[in-house]
Amino acid sequence: MANRLSQSTSPYLRQHQDNPVDWYEWGDEAFAAARLRDVPILLSVGYSACHWCHVMAHESFEDDEVAAQMNAQFVNVKVDREERPDVDRIYMDAVQAMTGRGGWPMTVFLTPDGRPFYAGTYFPKNDMHGHPAFQRVLAGVSQAWAKDRENVLEQADSLTEAISRTVQPGTEAPSFESLRSALESMAASFDWEYGGFGGAPKFPQAPNLEFLLRAASAGSEAHKFVELTLERMARGGIYDHVGGGFARYAVDRIWLVPHFEKMLYDNALLARTYLRASQVFGSDDLRRISIETMNYLVRDLRHPDGGFFSAEDADSEGVEGKFYVWSRDEVEDVLGEEAADVVSFYGVSDEGNFEGANILNEVHPWEKPVDRDALSAHQAALLERRAQRIRPSLDDKVVTAWNGLAIRAFAEAGAVLDSQRHLDVAVECAEFVLSNLRRADGRLMRSWREGTTSVPGFCDDYAAMAVALYTLYQATGTTRWFVEAERLMDEMIALFADSDEGGFFATATDTEALITRPKNVMDNPTPSENSLAAEALFMRLALTGDQDSRNRLEAIFTMAARYVEQYPSAVGHLLAVRHASIVGPLEVAVTGDDQDALADVVWERFRPHVVLARADEGSAVIPLLDGRTGSAASTAYVCRDFVCELPVHTAADLRNQLDASTDVGRSFVES
Repeated sequence: MANRLSQSTSPYLRQHQDNPVDWYEWGDEAFAAARLRDVPILLSVGYSACHWCHVMAHESFEDDEVAAQMNAQFVNVKVDREERPDVDRIYMDAVQAMTGRGGWPMTVFLTPDGRPFYAGTYFPKNDMHGHPAFQRVLAGVSQAWAKDRENVLEQADSLTEAISRTVQPGTEAPSFESLRSALESMAASFDWEYGGFGGAPKFPQAPNLEFLLRAASAGSEAHKFVELTLERMARGGIYDHVGGGFARYAVDRIWLVPHFEKMLYDNALLARTYLRASQVFGSDDLRRISIETMNYLVRDLRHPDGGFFSAEDADSEGVEGKFYVWSRDEVEDVLGEEAADVVSFYGVSDEGNFEGANILNEVHPWEKPVDRDALSAHQAALLERRAQRIRPSLDDKVVTAWNGLAIRAFAEAGAVLDSQRHLDVAVECAEFVLSNLRRADGRLMRSWREGTTSVPGFCDDYAAMAVALYTLYQATGTTRWFVEAERLMDEMIALFADSDEGGFFATATDTEALITRPKNVMDNPTPSENSLAAEALFMRLALTGDQDSRNRLEAIFTMAARYVEQYPSAVGHLLAVRHASIVGPLEVAVTGDDQDALADVVWERFRPHVVLARADEGSAVIPLLDGRTGSAASTAYVCRDFVCELPVHTAADLRNQLDASTDVGRSFVES
């Protein structure tokens, strides 16, 4: 018999609907039950593509004996971290405060009023590798609640106080020198043999790569490191060489063996990073990886009406990676006489490189010539064969913030690649979000699935969509997207701004009050609400000259200054936006009947501190275009703080002005 989770909008929660555990969703009903029974709450947080979440579910939550103990001693609450990032963030802080590490599944024990007093991540069914058996943990926590209540409540008080401490603001915004120090700190963890940061496990860390791409000078060691990292990732098994797209992370140092789940946010961020890096390094291979990654998103993660789903699982048929790996015999069966080249190129062997099978990976550097056209035909044949396998499960909820990341990637791809196809994807996704994830009163919602929305949106939903819509305006010249972005910005400030210490809270003034109001600065794995809000404010400032945006932008940087100093590798996106704000913004206004040639100049290089305004019939609402839209002649104005150079009318003249302005102070980091 299905439990309460059968009615959830979350695919992750519905995975647990047949557990013998008496699960509740997060909400008043669960807390009331805990108060009535005078028992703790067992909070279990995870997400649908999480491999170890599935392991713990199979070992414990599907076990009748374990479930009976959970039901007798606790009120059990299941949370999808992707639908409730606020709950996840608060209690992950508790896990990290108690254990010094974090991860999912997350297991936290709470008082009936929501204060944490004991926490961990994955607990095995039996004692294993220093991890206590889950039933032993359950018994110990239950006994402590019954026999040692005073100490439990003291622990709850101290832990709640620890996680309630807000971000301590700095005294001034980070300077050029601060950013240089941040880069030098990151450089200490560069892996110069295989790329990436540190050892195993190894994550792509797109925000940090973008900061290095923006801030380091051409030909510098940091730029060489970015190029090395992007190549080694794309050649490794973390990249899907048959279908495109990246897995969440690699379990090893060499990017060979991934945890096979594929997330929308990773692939949206990496598609954009590879696209922009292809401009910096002039690399066809980097551009190819970006395009293949976006092709994957459209083919496998896109709703028919335009929104993007959240993730694909690591497992199929109960086996991690089964969908993605190959035997040599199967490759030869698919490709016949032409298999030899593929076997050699991807390092396919009889014994395999992963549990007797082969994870495809390019064994030779990109500098070695290869017939990519022939290889593409072989990939298509393998993809057709793979389509006959049982796919990993799909998390088919549409998350607003992550769709914002995707809209931005596709909009920039449309402009950079001069591709109407990519622009159409961006526009259709924006239409989907604004039509399906916005209430009648304009309030954004967090997620959508099969016609039903979940909870009101968080600050990152607003900020990511604002950045996406400002970008879509710049890529298309359609003023509607600017107007929609402005509406979101006004509402974001009203709902989330911290008027006392600067920056933005994750949760809104009109939503449920939790034990603390989180304010996130860390860009891991996605940009935080504050770095996204900073980028949106940067764009708004450039397009409107709004001084309130300037003040709020500087307040975010000042608020986050201690993180820049102490944890630079955790705030890569914020560092990238700070760099753009120091160097820019540089405003470019393009008017006239034929704007495309001039607008294309803006997109032909990676100029992250340049913001573009394009005139159409509704552009009177855009302050940067005020007084500049009367003539039919194609004209471009390059401005800084709304003070403009002489107007130009040709692509060559605009390119000269931009190159002269862009080179001033852009690449201040020489390491």
